[in-house]
Amino acid sequence: MKELSDTFVRLRESIGDRYAIERELGRGGMATVFLARDTKHDREVAIKVLHPELSASIGGDRFEREIKLAAKLQHPHILGLYDSGNADGLLYYVMPFVRGESLRDRLDREKMLPIEDALGITLEVCGALQHAHEQGIVHRDIKPENILLSGSHALVADFGIARAASEAGQQKLTQTGMAVGTPVYMAPEQSTGDTVGPTADIYSLACMLYEMLAGEPPFTGPNAMAIMAKHLMENVPSVRVVRSAVPEEVEDAIFQALAKTPVDRPKSAQAFAELLGMPMGATATMRVMRGSTAMRGSVAMRGSMAMRRQTPSTYPMEALDDILPPVPVWKRPAAIIGAMVLLVAGLGGGWALTRGGAPVVEDPNARRVAVLYFDDRSRDSTLGPVAAGLTEGLIRGLSRISAITVISKSGSESVRALTDMDSVVRALKVGYLVRGELEPTGERVRVNYRLENKSGTRVGDGSITVARDSLLLLQDSLASLAADLIRQQLGSEIQLQQQRSATTSNAAWLAVQEGAQLQRRADASQAAGDTTGATERLFAEADSAYARGEALDREWSEPIVRRASLAYRRSRIVGRDPALIRPWLLLGIGHADRALKLDPDDADALEVRGTLRFFGVLQSVVADAEAVQWLTTSQADLERATSLNKRQAGAWATLAAAYYRIPGKGLNDVMIAAQNAIDADEFQSNAIIVRGRLVNAAYDLAQFDQAERFCRDLEARHPGNVRSIRCRLYLQSIPNLPAYDVQRAWRLTDSLVAASAPRDSALARLTGSMFVAATIARASLKSPALADSARAAARRAEGDAIIDQPRELAMFGAMVSTVLGDKTESFRRLSEYVAVDSKARASAFRTDPGWWFKPLQDTPEWKRLVGQSP
Repeated sequence: MKELSDTFVRLRESIGDRYAIERELGRGGMATVFLARDTKHDREVAIKVLHPELSASIGGDRFEREIKLAAKLQHPHILGLYDSGNADGLLYYVMPFVRGESLRDRLDREKMLPIEDALGITLEVCGALQHAHEQGIVHRDIKPENILLSGSHALVADFGIARAASEAGQQKLTQTGMAVGTPVYMAPEQSTGDTVGPTADIYSLACMLYEMLAGEPPFTGPNAMAIMAKHLMENVPSVRVVRSAVPEEVEDAIFQALAKTPVDRPKSAQAFAELLGMPMGATATMRVMRGSTAMRGSVAMRGSMAMRRQTPSTYPMEALDDILPPVPVWKRPAAIIGAMVLLVAGLGGGWALTRGGAPVVEDPNARRVAVLYFDDRSRDSTLGPVAAGLTEGLIRGLSRISAITVISKSGSESVRALTDMDSVVRALKVGYLVRGELEPTGERVRVNYRLENKSGTRVGDGSITVARDSLLLLQDSLASLAADLIRQQLGSEIQLQQQRSATTSNAAWLAVQEGAQLQRRADASQAAGDTTGATERLFAEADSAYARGEALDREWSEPIVRRASLAYRRSRIVGRDPALIRPWLLLGIGHADRALKLDPDDADALEVRGTLRFFGVLQSVVADAEAVQWLTTSQADLERATSLNKRQAGAWATLAAAYYRIPGKGLNDVMIAAQNAIDADEFQSNAIIVRGRLVNAAYDLAQFDQAERFCRDLEARHPGNVRSIRCRLYLQSIPNLPAYDVQRAWRLTDSLVAASAPRDSALARLTGSMFVAATIARASLKSPALADSARAAARRAEGDAIIDQPRELAMFGAMVSTVLGDKTESFRRLSEYVAVDSKARASAFRTDPGWWFKPLQDTPEWKRLVGQSP
């Protein structure tokens, strides 16, 4: 408590001759309050001392100017000011000491207040605000902490301090860890730095009334930025859903006072009081007695008419009027939607609405939603990084909804070049598309968004305009707004789960979006065969942008994780020399370690660290003993990532590859991990590799029906790809086919060669030919005359260690020989295959010889090959 002691001492030494400082009463975001005795007038006072950093920001002159204005306020419900000054650099002001409690104290104890008490307090605060506003003074920080309860009356404290703080510069104050105003009660225009007028105080008062009635404020969140974003863009939840005893006109008044735009709110505190059902000065009891009379009927009529204007004609209006409370529909979307859910459930449960008595089955893709990358409509393309960042944030946000399937970022990227929406819908198999664009409007940015069905018809839209330095606020709110549009179409419970808080720094977020754009440009340059060094320059610039984001918010792990991922990406393009790969892997691991110190449960950081180490094992960048350690820690990181997030697609995909090498893991583990990877993200960048692993694992496990299904999926999604052709070649040679089509196997071989890169075409020809030999060998079991043809084809396809370094062709050839019953030839080829990595391959065969070599496993030759005692 060193800061408290210093403040106490400095205050006592400076003004101790006038005020006997007794003890600290409490402290808040901007000041510390001390109990003291005014020695001249022999009375108890409260002295509020601004925190040193705030005192320095405001300055003595500005503080004195604002306090003098506030001191002129004389009203029964405003806590007056006795004195103010500068005590050794500490700015302070003196107020009457009120014996009682703050409204915050009472709310903490009771949660909800009786309706009469809540309205009585609100009306008294309205009177105080009306008086202050008439003097040209806006409070700017109306909240329960600043409402003191003395007897049966409310007193508003702290006029002047918020304005003084605001004039000192909000950005500077935010950097010191303080906020001008309190986010839970802050009007949208105040959070974005716009001009603040009396209606901002009315907005804050309505938030406070909402909390007194409902037990919590209208908007809450994990951090200040998230809360301010909700104020800016989300609809106000119904008070009466929580507490049905609240009169409808009270809720209607709250909705009007909480309008996003100041011009749509009551024009004065007195107007707000009248909306609540009575003029200022009337008692709360009188107001409640006036309950559901003519005024209530008036509100009901407005609500019913609005509902008929806004509700889709698909639903019977009479039924909705019976179900829904008669309150304006645009102010109570949750209630409208909830009633629609009940109505649809009553009409058909899991079916869609009936037509002519026959139930209509829902389109299987109706709950699949794609968010397409928002367009940048700025002339100089400066909004491109922001558009991409908001799109990806929207994808993450909507992905938290369990009732729908949201296409991954990879899926949206895969159709970015398509302009025909029919092609996009077919490629992604979706029922709805979320689209939008960003366009500059002076110093602000307008974000337009819309929901389209698969036919291209717009079924909902909206627009948000925010300051450029408040774009981060849109992250969560766009997801909520889009979810509302989707909810209205699907008529089901769609609930956004709260996500972990990230950064509150708009500058840090923008730096990360800039880095992401530079990284995309680097990837495109590398894919285009860059020979100018542009790729490396762009990667370096991307890393610098991420580093800038890290420096701007030291508590945010995302830029660090992105730097780790970028290091991994760079390790993949430096060639095959372990000496060139290792530095990038170590750099990436260092970044991941740093991110995990900030957040040990960061699944992305765990995934990238596990992937870096597994790639290091694959590329032999560490010696044998260290390789074992790297493989073990890689497995631990990847499995931890998937336990934290079941949809961690990249971690699942790497595990599918790692399980081939990890002792104690088998093909079933490979297949489960690969399937989880596809389920988590069917469009991930390496999805074709993962699907190929599914085919291979099922084939190796002799689950041929599964292998056939996986292969068909691979062919449908990636027609003409090397892996699609190879999986079909494999399946031409499985046991017990009704017929073996040798000619088709040769055609598939030609296709495999044509689809392969020129440097791989020779190996592709030999691989295809070996599986042709396997197909002929299977056919020879019914037509023995074909056996010699199979042997000849296998000999021609055998290759050597130059063209086939892992000698997989020798193993495939051993499969052919085993089918033909040529055991000596089988063991010759198997010995050549095992010799490449005798320890690992012999161990693998000991564990599982596979369905191909089971006929050999009881022979002495097999036991010698795999190191078993004969």
